Amino acid sequence: MIPTNAKKRKRVPYHTTSTRHAVDTTRSESTMKLRRIKSISSFNDDSTADVILRLYVDSSSPFVAESSAEDEVQIYLHSDVLRRSKYFAAFLSDRWQNSSPNNNDIVSDSDKKVIRLNFGVSSTKPSSISDHETVMQLLYTDDFSSVINSVTVALDLLLVALQLLFEDCVKACIKFIEAVPWTEEEEKRVIEIIPLLREEESRELLSRVYSHDDSCEEMLHGLITSAIHNHPNMAFVKAFVAKLLREFASRESARRVLERAFEESLKVVKESLEEYSSPDFRGDTNETEAIQRLNLHTAMTNGRHLVWLVERMIELRVADSAVKEWSEQAEFTADLQRAFRDDAWRNIVPGLPSVVMRCTCKLANGIAGGTILAARQVRMKLVKDWLPVLIVCKDNVSPLVPSQKVLYLELEETFLRIISTLPMSDAQELLQQCLSFSTKNVEDCPHLITAFNTWFRRATRPSLTDDRS
Repeated sequence: MIPTNAKKRKRVPYHTTSTRHAVDTTRSESTMKLRRIKSISSFNDDSTADVILRLYVDSSSPFVAESSAEDEVQIYLHSDVLRRSKYFAAFLSDRWQNSSPNNNDIVSDSDKKVIRLNFGVSSTKPSSISDHETVMQLLYTDDFSSVINSVTVALDLLLVALQLLFEDCVKACIKFIEAVPWTEEEEKRVIEIIPLLREEESRELLSRVYSHDDSCEEMLHGLITSAIHNHPNMAFVKAFVAKLLREFASRESARRVLERAFEESLKVVKESLEEYSSPDFRGDTNETEAIQRLNLHTAMTNGRHLVWLVERMIELRVADSAVKEWSEQAEFTADLQRAFRDDAWRNIVPGLPSVVMRCTCKLANGIAGGTILAARQVRMKLVKDWLPVLIVCKDNVSPLVPSQKVLYLELEETFLRIISTLPMSDAQELLQQCLSFSTKNVEDCPHLITAFNTWFRRATRPSLTDDRS
């Protein structure tokens, strides 16, 4: 839109030959090169015109302050050309002229009949009369491209062409708008003008600014899939997609997309480990070994994807369903235990235990830290199913590298914190399985000592029933 404080163009009356073909200086100079249609008539030619059109700012408009000499212009036109506009074609018809509107006159000169028309323009835009002048001049040409050379011009002229039912100009404006990029402000104007268009005229514009309801989620899912599976520059693309997810307007949409991707990656990891642990794939043949390697590499790759997805879900505080899903993996954790007790994986994917347990650690930390509010059954099942996997990893992955030691110690402490949130009977069962957290030096496992001391303190506390008696 043109600012309200934009400088008005000085309007030059069309009284002399030198000024007769002047056009708005805010338009492109190419408007002077308009290709005339096959007609002896020329725009604003007072010697041949049979229509005199007075364009004026309608003073009844609440947006117009005061009228002045610059708020109107008189143009000499030709009825045969004006009929390209369905509005003027109807206005110049015998039936309309015979109604003799009060503000339009038919004047008979000695040689010809001249029709005088008054056309009021009501607008907030100072250039509105200029837009009408330009459209009037376009009636005399087929070379619309010389004038319609920007989105702003196309939108301005389109409003006038729609008003005057000048179909050729409407089509030219829409064709230009469809084909070029828009600024954000221009897009707002396009959306405002779409309801004024016919269905076939607005179809392409609508498809550009609107889409079906789930398109955003499909787009996000496609970006996530590309980031974790297909893009060679994975780290940078993951960072970019993570930023998009953080800034996405709908948290629920982001939740659904991440949950879908999480379930897809988890399914692949589970199926790969299930096949690896299956008795059907036990043997020493080269083919079997190749299949086993493929299964382990597939599990490793998708395990890394799971870690990234869990991080995004926790960051957006939408990991509730992921925690619940992770706590219901009794068969998966059994396959992991069988796999990690085997030595075959060590030389193929030595980092697989850390990847899987890093997922568990992040979700467990979310529960212990209160960012994920999980139900009691979920908390209990998470520890119950994944605690044996942690124990197997510690016992069978030897020697532990420093990063693994830190990870497993963190997960031990987190499991013990979650156990402290459970009823005494559940905590009693699970704490007994945590004895493997102890070391040769008792002082090196303060987290385990604290957990048992907390349980015994609670167990020896007098009940409320005893106090009341």
